[in-house]
Amino acid sequence: MNKQVQSYYDILNKPWSKIFYNIIENRFRNMRNLKILDFGSGFGILSNSLAKYNEVIAIEPNIEMIENRFQDNKYLQMRGGIGKLKELGAKSFDVIICHNVLEYASERIDIVNEFHRILKDDGLLSIIKHNHNGKIMQKVVFENNIDEALSILNGGDSIAQSFGKVNYYDNSDILKWKTGFTIEKIYGIRTFWALQQNNDIKYDSSWQNKMMQAELAVSEIDDFIKISFYNHLIIRKL
Repeated sequence: MNKQVQSYYDILNKPWSKIFYNIIENRFRNMRNLKILDFGSGFGILSNSLAKYNEVIAIEPNIEMIENRFQDNKYLQMRGGIGKLKELGAKSFDVIICHNVLEYASERIDIVNEFHRILKDDGLLSIIKHNHNGKIMQKVVFENNIDEALSILNGGDSIAQSFGKVNYYDNSDILKWKTGFTIEKIYGIRTFWALQQNNDIKYDSSWQNKMMQAELAVSEIDDFIKISFYNHLIIRKL
């Protein structure tokens, strides 16, 4: 793997990344016998998990991520981007997952329109996105990089270590890009666990369990959602 992809893979194996996926898997634990699309599936962690009880199709453009993906359970992996979406049948999925993707996609409006086309009526779209306020919190509290925090606060660029520039968008923008969706729920993710400067404690299983409990406890409280690093949107097709 190239350096950038390897860096992302290494991050996924950190305990704080495992908390992220544990929270998402906990939220999706009751999904059974559904047809699910995971768009921008990366190393396939969520695709693999959901494939245990569902039919899953995963789409990812990066060949190195595909070659090194998690695949304990059977799912269909496709390589590509929006072109692959256009090949899929209308109203063919119960659930579409798009996590931490649209910030880096130049054709994100077209992608959301394709999601609407291939999602069944009353189907669900799960989007996880960077939260602008949460990034500023991390810069000030964790990194003690107040200059960059002020720059981002004043409209400057934010750079993700593995993927480059983060093109932020508001939660409500999705409804502007395509009518026929409604946001049913917004959760906060990574409110606390990225703000501790002592990484050693994060390897302790007791700390991980308690941190996950704390994260889940505040994930539906508006004040915490507004400062969480990620927002998780559950969107329904009308």
